[in-house]
Amino acid sequence: MPNRLWFFASGNTQQGPYSEDRLRDFIVRGTVNADTRVWTEGMSAWERAGDIPGLLSGAMAAARMPPGPAHGGESLTGSDGRAGDSLSADFSIWELLGRSLIFVIGFLLVVPAPWVATSFYRWFISQVRVPQRPDLGFTGQPMDIWWVFVLSALCTYSGVTGIPYIEFILIPVQAWLSWMTIKWIVANISANGRPLQLSFRGDAMHYVGWTVLLHLSLITIIGGAWVITAMTRWMFRNIDGTRREIIFNASGLEVLWRTVVVAIGCILIIPIPWVLSWIARWYISQIELSPRAA
Repeated sequence: MPNRLWFFASGNTQQGPYSEDRLRDFIVRGTVNADTRVWTEGMSAWERAGDIPGLLSGAMAAARMPPGPAHGGESLTGSDGRAGDSLSADFSIWELLGRSLIFVIGFLLVVPAPWVATSFYRWFISQVRVPQRPDLGFTGQPMDIWWVFVLSALCTYSGVTGIPYIEFILIPVQAWLSWMTIKWIVANISANGRPLQLSFRGDAMHYVGWTVLLHLSLITIIGGAWVITAMTRWMFRNIDGTRREIIFNASGLEVLWRTVVVAIGCILIIPIPWVLSWIARWYISQIELSPRAA
């Protein structure tokens, strides 16, 4: 059954469904190993991947074959034919929810904002799995740009000041603070305890412009998804210090319908932990690293 869909267990969460080619891709990268529990239609129970005849050996054999349509299946190449590796995440639903709540509460209380933000970024980045970059980490400290977090937290109260249109007036200010945060995060990403010496070279005015455009596009609801997609691609294009090109593969339509699902889930309250984890994993999976063009 070459078209069957597979699920696998990562920590305490279920991943999938994925095509068999995609599952073999995970096996080659090490995301799925012999001890990982997998399941597909027709199986009476979850089993170790290593106990399923031909699953692991078939994936490794396919990885040793030169890429090309003659071998069939799905290759590890982008639409332009260059080899690419997608990122993935390995966090539990409840840990993501708990840390997100602490993040929000910390900003509402203003003073703890630098500490809760740094703690969240350190945890989240450590959960991201980057091919050929083991043990991703974060070296930023709460006092590095503490004033940025404090001002960002204070801006969240703009709606209760009673000052007419203050929320709109502060959009460029909040965008600039967000730009400062992104530069700080990118500069403090590490691997194996060593800084990667990355930098974000997108200038502040362009970032503010993107943010203003995003707010304007949200008036139409639908247009916002395309602006988010374009803005994300612009941000990744402006990260320097990588040997590989960072690509965001999602389309505006994909962002749109997933955003609608998340909004509905949040309205219903109970599904929040699941839709939050689902959308976070999906966004990360849409980030691909490809060799830079010569």
